[in-house]
Amino acid sequence: MLDLTRRLLAAAEGGDPVVSAAVLEAGPAQLAPGTRMLVERDGARVGSLGDAGLDDLVAAHAAGAFARHAAETLYVGEGALTTRTIPGATSVYLEVVEARQTFLVVGAGHVGRSMAKLANFLGYQVAILDDREEFADPARIPEADEVICDDFAAAIDRFPINANTSIVLVTRGHRQDELSLRRCLGRGAAYLGMIGSRRRTAAVLEHLAAEGFDPAELAKVRTPIGLDIGAETPEEIAVAVMAEVILLSRGGTGAPMYHRK
Repeated sequence: MLDLTRRLLAAAEGGDPVVSAAVLEAGPAQLAPGTRMLVERDGARVGSLGDAGLDDLVAAHAAGAFARHAAETLYVGEGALTTRTIPGATSVYLEVVEARQTFLVVGAGHVGRSMAKLANFLGYQVAILDDREEFADPARIPEADEVICDDFAAAIDRFPINANTSIVLVTRGHRQDELSLRRCLGRGAAYLGMIGSRRRTAAVLEHLAAEGFDPAELAKVRTPIGLDIGAETPEEIAVAVMAEVILLSRGGTGAPMYHRK
């Protein structure tokens, strides 16, 4: 148990993420609720849920959980795991334990400030960057954990970007967005999006492709950003963008949940 606790603490404090699985309901297998197992990215396991077959099922499911930053309840039914509720079945709570995700907002205008506020509300570690002192002012954006006033290129070069980082480029103009995008490409961000119209953003991507930037990396850039919800105000745009970030992170579809029998 001490080994499990130490590993969970290491993951939460910035070490490699790990999947934690714990028995919720004993079900027919009569497992002990609270029994826990950890699964590493390479499939290595620490502990057991008390049933070798269930351990194998959870370890196989865990492989895809890292990319989704999953936190879900799974039910055992007919030798498989499902998120569909099965009354009386053995159930397991599975969660990816990792450091708080970082959200970098490049541009501290109206949209950028709204993005920072919403990202903070959703639990991200928020950093916001602008090269204008009057905009990159901590007093104007108290929701941000870090407010950076610096040259866009220099600040992004220094910023630690990895698979736990989401980035939105919402600067004041076409030139600043393209400059910032150049510095973000190929650095493994979980999400990289740039605001702008289809025409304008397509021109930026074509320009970078002509310069020799990797087409595969350019294809990962989400632009125009956000889900089509008819957003107009900065706050609505922030909702549309964060909805897309969550959708891609959790593996959603974006389809309406409305249903009637």
